[in-house]
Amino acid sequence: MRLTQATNYSIRVLLYCAANPDRPSRVADIASVFDMSETHLFKILKVLVDNKFIETIRGRHGGLKLGRPAEEIRLGDVISATEESFMMAECFSEEGHKDCPLILSCEYNRVLREALGAFFAVLDKYTIADIAKDRVDLRHMLGLDQPLAKLAVGA
Repeated sequence: MRLTQATNYSIRVLLYCAANPDRPSRVADIASVFDMSETHLFKILKVLVDNKFIETIRGRHGGLKLGRPAEEIRLGDVISATEESFMMAECFSEEGHKDCPLILSCEYNRVLREALGAFFAVLDKYTIADIAKDRVDLRHMLGLDQPLAKLAVGA
């Protein structure tokens, strides 16, 4: 199984906002740091906003911030919201399993469901706060380590 690019960027956006809790994060800055178009970022943000992971702040000094504390945003919830499907094999779907002659005696589907459950059990143990622990290093890597006064002058 491979997670989509949208999920990967969603986690990055949440990490960016977690590392920048003192002021709203600008869409242009996030797009620049992750070398992506703002248009693509807006598509990703729609899912994050709809699921209340991100909150938008309108106005001249607006931007994005976490919609709830980073300690309350579970990785499993983000991945569930951003991925379209977890169909690991065709026998996961109602239509797909009817084409398989082994469906009545095969345990493959059950094993894959158990594996998917284990996958989410691990993800649900971690939050955005857990993976954003070292905010000083994270802020540096994201280019957020400039003092706020200096950023305000250059803005």
